[in-house]
Amino acid sequence: MSARDWVQVLAKYREPSTLRSSVELAVSLVPFVLLWVIAVWVAQYSYLGALAISALNGLFLLRLFCIQHDCGHGSFFGNRTLSDWIGRGLGVVTLTPYDVWRRTHSIHHSHAGDLDKRGIGDVMTLTVEEYHQRTPFGRFLYRAYRHPLVMFGLGPTYLFLLQNRIPFGQMQRERKYWISAMGTNLAVVAILAMIIYVGGFAALFLVFLPTTLIAASIGVWLFYVQHQFETTEWDHTENWQIHDAALHGSSHYDLPPILRWFTANIGIHHVHHLYARIPFYRLPEVLRDHQDLVDCSRMTLLQSFNCASLNLWDEKTRRLVSFANARRTTA
Repeated sequence: MSARDWVQVLAKYREPSTLRSSVELAVSLVPFVLLWVIAVWVAQYSYLGALAISALNGLFLLRLFCIQHDCGHGSFFGNRTLSDWIGRGLGVVTLTPYDVWRRTHSIHHSHAGDLDKRGIGDVMTLTVEEYHQRTPFGRFLYRAYRHPLVMFGLGPTYLFLLQNRIPFGQMQRERKYWISAMGTNLAVVAILAMIIYVGGFAALFLVFLPTTLIAASIGVWLFYVQHQFETTEWDHTENWQIHDAALHGSSHYDLPPILRWFTANIGIHHVHHLYARIPFYRLPEVLRDHQDLVDCSRMTLLQSFNCASLNLWDEKTRRLVSFANARRTTA
């Protein structure tokens, strides 16, 4: 079956359940708030205890971001207005201006795998040829950008604490994106002021920051492995086809059950890109009913760690390769 043919097959899974969506939101948001309160209380007696609780709560924050993601696709509730306002509320919690993110993420879905339309909503990826055409300093900057400590450490911190505060690029000229960003910023400042007032700076540094940054780092890692794997697919516009790019350029990240729950099945990413209107809790139904999709671009948790060393798209071998492999190929 071709990638395009799958779209009609997957359409029957698109309808969300209002009850199920409400329950999924509740079992994510209520524990998140409770663990926040407990962590602030424990911080009075044990810094390590507060950090441990905050680390766990980072997983619930990650799940809330995944629910926000479904809201952005209009797949969480049948009512689009309700989805959008739930998404905007969660955007305050995740430090992500909802309308700005929804726009950039829409661009990502529309152009994922298109070599001629990189740069918005994706992980910057150069071809081997583009890399070697750069100056030594340009290659150094790219290697620094792709280094795991930057990609999954400093990068998420910059993205969620700083970059998300201002709508960059063309969106700077559109009022609604400024309203989204500034409205989120004001709400975040109010929440931070309340956090410091109630729990002091200990709550800020032992609860808020660890929870946020752990969720951010895991979230960036998930986004990375969803498209940055060896057999992913990139093409120039004249050869690029959206359905093929969705199916073969997105991974099936087959995680253990507990991690599938915390990540809201986002690892079933090839199906999500083929039909983004499917609610996350219905994605396992798709794999249950269609075995052909189970093994498509599948990787396990252990296998995924190899992706961190892949940095350049080799147009000749049609593989994502490491700097070392690119150097040997060029030589």
